Amino acid sequence: MVNNLKKDIEAAYEAVSPYIKNIPLYHSASFSENYRADIYFKLENLQRTGSFKVRGALNAILKNKEKCANGVITASAGNHAQGVAFSAKLIGVKAVIVMPVHTPLVKINNTKSYGAEVVLHGDTYDDAATMAEILAEEKGLYLIHPFNNIDVIAGQGTIAVEFLKEMQDADNIIIPVGGGGLASGIAAYLKECGSSAKIIGVQSEAVSGMAASLRKRRMVRVTGSSIIAEGISVKTPGDITYDICSKYLDDIVTVSENIIAASILEYMEKAKLVVEGAGAAPLAAIMSRSIDYNNKKNVLIVSGGNIDINMISRIISKGMSTSGRFLEITLNLKDIPGSLAHITTFLADVGANILDIRHDRFGAGLPIGFSRVNLELETKSMEHIEQIVISLKKAGFDVTVC
Repeated sequence: MVNNLKKDIEAAYEAVSPYIKNIPLYHSASFSENYRADIYFKLENLQRTGSFKVRGALNAILKNKEKCANGVITASAGNHAQGVAFSAKLIGVKAVIVMPVHTPLVKINNTKSYGAEVVLHGDTYDDAATMAEILAEEKGLYLIHPFNNIDVIAGQGTIAVEFLKEMQDADNIIIPVGGGGLASGIAAYLKECGSSAKIIGVQSEAVSGMAASLRKRRMVRVTGSSIIAEGISVKTPGDITYDICSKYLDDIVTVSENIIAASILEYMEKAKLVVEGAGAAPLAAIMSRSIDYNNKKNVLIVSGGNIDINMISRIISKGMSTSGRFLEITLNLKDIPGSLAHITTFLADVGANILDIRHDRFGAGLPIGFSRVNLELETKSMEHIEQIVISLKKAGFDVTVC
């Protein structure tokens, strides 16, 4: 069991603070009013490289300069890769980043932009991690694990040093959890400082290795994958992070991918912030009422904002569907003049705004004399969607909700 991380975290703060942004807690009036609670954001999406990960990477390099003489290496397809690459460039050491071969080009280019050498290997993170270990041994490079490393954990814990200077009476600290490095650092510092705040981890229910391990009181490996919250898509926690989280976390909850998508949309619309899936998980826990937040001071750790631009439209659509503001339906209409006008008038009368229409006269299984119409609709709520579907069926339309 790891003990007494407070001194390590304070030393890490002294080391990294000259290089990172200290972003004050942001109190959101709109979110606070909506959820009848005090909602504060720790906006690490505005941190250098767009994520908290730079803190741990930078501390690991600064604390181990002699070991980094030949350079550093890590395996990552996301924020840790950029954190290590940026930190290495800042300190003036070589960085090698091993990424799976199918890593999106934008992430590869972002990592290269910090001067790192990128090695593409394997189909999964595990494949890349194995290659990183081999290369570290062959080339004498210092291996920086994304989360299962005390120096990395101490670096992530510097977030708690910052916000504890601003607020000592928080009721809930809500933290996204993947491998557990961020949660370990923050929880260890707060608990060892005597904070009475409840520290709550949040994982995607699609991949919840830490949650499953804490429930079973032993490290386990889960299956599955997360598309929206890939930054916390970790199947097996580290032994170090598992020990710390099992000691200091008060609770850990899981949230659906759909709710995470809806929370990303909430950030965009109400806070004008771009937040990645992992960073939006704490808000998803509030939106899904997975935790007791009413009339409490809640600090949400917004861990990053490096969202794949190609995913944004899909996430917005999913978020709108989850919040009852988007409906896709398919209708079979008689292929005669006026049929399409009839349905568009009907939808206007029930208050649905048509976003897109697609016509198909030749689809498999479509009766002769009919056309299949796919409609994407802007709606007002889940109740409105239910009203639209019921009204269409009552009017005799053959409707299928997609």
